[in-house]
Amino acid sequence: MSRKYFGTDGVRGKVGTFPITPDFAMKLGWAAGTVLASTGTKEVLIGKDTRSSGYMFESAIEAGLSAAGVNVALIGPMPTPAVAYLASTFRADAGVVISASHNPHYDNGIKFFSNSGTKLNDEQELEIEALLDQALNHNAMQCVSSELLGKVRRITDAAGRYIEFCKGVFAKDLTLAGMKIVVDSANGAAYHIAPNVYRELGAEVISINDKPDGVNINDHCGATHLDSLQTAVMVHEADLGIALDGDADRIMFVDHNGHVVDGDQILYILARAAKRKGTLQGGVVGTLMSNLGLELALKEMDIPFKRAKVGDRYVVEQLKETGWKLGGEGSGHILHLDYASTGDGVVASLLVLQAVLESKQSLAELVSGMQKLPQVLLNVRLTANNADEILASVAVKQAVIEAETVLGNNGRVLLRKSGTEPLIRVMVESTDPEMSQTQAEHIAKAVRS
Repeated sequence: MSRKYFGTDGVRGKVGTFPITPDFAMKLGWAAGTVLASTGTKEVLIGKDTRSSGYMFESAIEAGLSAAGVNVALIGPMPTPAVAYLASTFRADAGVVISASHNPHYDNGIKFFSNSGTKLNDEQELEIEALLDQALNHNAMQCVSSELLGKVRRITDAAGRYIEFCKGVFAKDLTLAGMKIVVDSANGAAYHIAPNVYRELGAEVISINDKPDGVNINDHCGATHLDSLQTAVMVHEADLGIALDGDADRIMFVDHNGHVVDGDQILYILARAAKRKGTLQGGVVGTLMSNLGLELALKEMDIPFKRAKVGDRYVVEQLKETGWKLGGEGSGHILHLDYASTGDGVVASLLVLQAVLESKQSLAELVSGMQKLPQVLLNVRLTANNADEILASVAVKQAVIEAETVLGNNGRVLLRKSGTEPLIRVMVESTDPEMSQTQAEHIAKAVRS
């Protein structure tokens, strides 16, 4: 049975347009609260990023949970991985994150975590959707009696607790003293977290894009727009730059030369460091979008590599299936299950910084052992919800066959619909950049038509 509302990363869309409305959020809170309460849930933690709409949805979800008889703990603006961690720390039974991650301010989303810090399983999501349908279409939302309503409390020391957790990941015999780091918080949830973590570990920190106003989250900054970070690294002659996205679950680096170090390269650095220390468990999980250069570099080190479907939930599934610990995506979602149950940008950055210090090499030197193959990614925005129909069309299939014929054994093609936006992503990877661009545009043209 397919999901009706939940995508690969919860529910997400434009604020004010169904399903991202206050009414939907309240009924989703009620449906989730009812399902979770049936399994013994007594309290749910709610965190959010810095979008102005977060206040509205926080109140709506809070009302729905309370109506279902579930207590609520509010922690305010906080990274997505922090909510997963703090739900366990504060002995909550589940966590809710109100965020659209790297999307613009006019989008928002809602996702749930279990008390173990993992996303809800398929059965729970389907059960929630069934109740939600009843509430939306048959006015079936019910409220427990007054004496059973959930109570609400606000937690004030959540940021400090999460900062200490992040610092605990970093080796106690190392320090960032003498290192100059530029940090771009994307005017998002980590604006009061990430700079303090690096400072308290000894680094000189230049903090940029750390003044959220409710609408400037991800606005030409952060992990999806690295120009300002590259400029700042060069101007301040920093050792490196670190960029998070709006909810701080993804991370990108810029080396001292201003060159971008992406998620695939970060996985290479972490796998290489673990291999050398003898701590690597099994291999590495990437996705269908992971650069072929990563696979080849890992192969040279005799490190196994597997590809999961795109989306960190599928990477986690593959990691659990194999018993491996390290995985992620080129976009900067990095998972290391020894340290966090979900993608955590700050934690991943500390593991990279530790690898830099232990190797006594610069970030640029450390990543030089992996050669990325030219990869072209085109996002084709759709005007209707017909991605499956387009992908199954004869014209698109023929365009893919033609591209694969041209590429031969020197490249690969991947088409997939986005799980969070009305997009079809066209990816072409080969040894020839011009060929990749030409064939990607050829396929994208077929998708648009």
